[in-house]
Amino acid sequence: MTKKRELRTIDITNLKTRDAINDNPAVISGYAAVFNSKTNIGDYFEEVISPGAFSKSIANNSDIRALFNHNWDNVLGRSKNGTLRLSEDERGLRFEVELPNTSLARDLAESMARGDINQCSFGFFATEEHWDYSAEPALRTIQEVELYEISVVSIPAYDDTEVALVRSKEIDKTVEQRLKILNQIKGVLGNE
Repeated sequence: MTKKRELRTIDITNLKTRDAINDNPAVISGYAAVFNSKTNIGDYFEEVISPGAFSKSIANNSDIRALFNHNWDNVLGRSKNGTLRLSEDERGLRFEVELPNTSLARDLAESMARGDINQCSFGFFATEEHWDYSAEPALRTIQEVELYEISVVSIPAYDDTEVALVRSKEIDKTVEQRLKILNQIKGVLGNE
C-alpha cells in the first residue's frame, strides 16, 4: 500500500507566545490537533482524530519539524534538537516551539501577538483509520498517524486548534485558569 501524505489545518485562536527575555528565545505553544473534533475535508468527507493517534509517532520519530505554512524552507523548530517539544494530553497534540532568532520567526511572533495568525496544522501519513460510509458525508476516524510536521498557519482545516505566544509562566497559569472557567461556563450554557 502506498502512503499518501496528508495535511490538516486547525484554528488556534488561543495561541500563546512568550517574548524573548534576557536572551531567551521567544516560545509559541498550542494544540496542532484536537481529539474528537469533527471537521469537513473538502466537502468530500468528515474526519475526526482519536485520542492516542500521535503517541506512537511521537515516541518513534525523533525528527519532527515545526514549520510556518507547511513550507519546508520555514523551519521554526525540530524535535531532534529539542527546539520542538510534542506531547499528547486528553485534549490533543500539544506542542511548544522555541523560535529561532530569524526575521521569519520575529515576524510570525508579531503577527501572532496582533492576533493575525492563531491557527495550526499538521502533516501526516494515516497508518490506521476507520471509515463509516453509513454517515453522510462519510466519516473517517484517524486512529494512528505517522507525524512528520506541525505548522503554524494562516488558514486551518480544524477550527479547534490553537497557538499562542507565551509571555511568561505566570500569564500561562492565568490564561489556563481563565480557559477552564470559560469551558465550565460553556458546559453550563450548552455551547451558546
